[in-house]
Amino acid sequence: MATTPIERPRGSAGRLQRLLEREGLGALLVAVSIPFLFLHERYQPSLALDLGATEAELRPSDLALAVVVLAGALGALREGWAPLRAGRAVWIAGAALLAWLAVSALRPASLGDERVAEHLVTYLKLVEYALFALAVPLLVRRARDLALVLAGVVVWSSIAALVALAQFVGWGAFDAWNPGWRQPSFLGHHDLAALGALGAALAAAGIVAGRDRVPAPRLLALAAGAGVLGMILAGSVTAAAGLAAGAALLWLAARPGFVPSGRRTLALTALVAVTAAGVVTIRDSDLGSFLRFLGLRGEAPAVGVESYSHRTVLAYIGLRIFADHPVAGAGWLRSSSPEVFEPYVDDARARFPGVAEEAFPAAGREWGVQNLYIQMLADAGAIGLVLLLAVGGAGIALAWRGARRAPDPWAAGAGLLSVCALATLAGEWASMGIVAGIPLQAATSLVLGLAVTSAAVAEGSIRG
Repeated sequence: MATTPIERPRGSAGRLQRLLEREGLGALLVAVSIPFLFLHERYQPSLALDLGATEAELRPSDLALAVVVLAGALGALREGWAPLRAGRAVWIAGAALLAWLAVSALRPASLGDERVAEHLVTYLKLVEYALFALAVPLLVRRARDLALVLAGVVVWSSIAALVALAQFVGWGAFDAWNPGWRQPSFLGHHDLAALGALGAALAAAGIVAGRDRVPAPRLLALAAGAGVLGMILAGSVTAAAGLAAGAALLWLAARPGFVPSGRRTLALTALVAVTAAGVVTIRDSDLGSFLRFLGLRGEAPAVGVESYSHRTVLAYIGLRIFADHPVAGAGWLRSSSPEVFEPYVDDARARFPGVAEEAFPAAGREWGVQNLYIQMLADAGAIGLVLLLAVGGAGIALAWRGARRAPDPWAAGAGLLSVCALATLAGEWASMGIVAGIPLQAATSLVLGLAVTSAAVAEGSIRG
């Protein structure tokens, strides 16, 4: 039910609220924020803020987030906070996770770390993007709102994929890799995969539900092309695996209301298969090296840092840190501190003798764990991982509920999209450690917000 403000805000806030009274403007602000949120920080101007022992950098992405969060709050004063009720499971789990991480960051061991100020800034970035997730369901309440946001995502994803394609054939801009290899576009490999995952998830939802029963039907072909191409050129194996899992969940969620035919099921399978085949092809060299590392394809001496053997070493060290700090972990972001990881490096060398020396962490080579779930175990213990999985599980449950129960096709389509996207992004996080303020985090927050919107329509908190 809509609420009426006791007193209209004055000044700039009042003017913004009056602008938000024009339907769709809040969603337009979310759409306009997409290029800022999905752009690597090195390509954004920054303003350094002195915080004593460290400094924080204020970028256009931070300003875009601030505008969206403020717009969400002011929009709620006009139309009510009801959409947030549907997401209470996500909000409770998220608040508990942030509270536990705050405890971890303020522990004596964490405060004694020489990079404590930098680590606290990272924590504040996590909070900033959590507020973005809260703002999305307050601004995306109708079919046309969702269409605006998805249009922004698909258009920017298309541009990113085209840039990556140009890099693939030899354009050297934006720190491109060698021609014929995976490419970062203007985001970075993992963030390009995250942006592509949003387009691929929309395409998957359209395939299963039908063109006329999902939001932004005119964007489906473009979303499929940009999403699949972006994921392939990003070359993330874990994202491709996540897409396969997400497509299976999407198909199951769609069965009661949409009854996907055999033809649609085949098309969905083809979308996943093309993406997986493309990723495997572009990562053939790395995957071959990993198979040799496992002893499944002959033997070859280590000639440098090889992606998957490197990640295996880091995962082993992260699990060893967790084994010695099983409940609460070693402290916020301390798995990257030499005093924490160095006791396990010799054991890692003995366990993985064929791995190049540069792959092992050392002072000056603080590689981190590079896997969100294992790093959460190492830094925040079993409690941290359980709370993290609770957030993701609650998000998928909300999206599932919306996909199955939302009376409006656009909201059910948003649920299907969110089911697939959340699973895909969960896979991508297996290749990233705890890094805040990146496009992958923006994608995760955006999709969690859309899952809440879908569930809110399903329970009647808002009407499309």
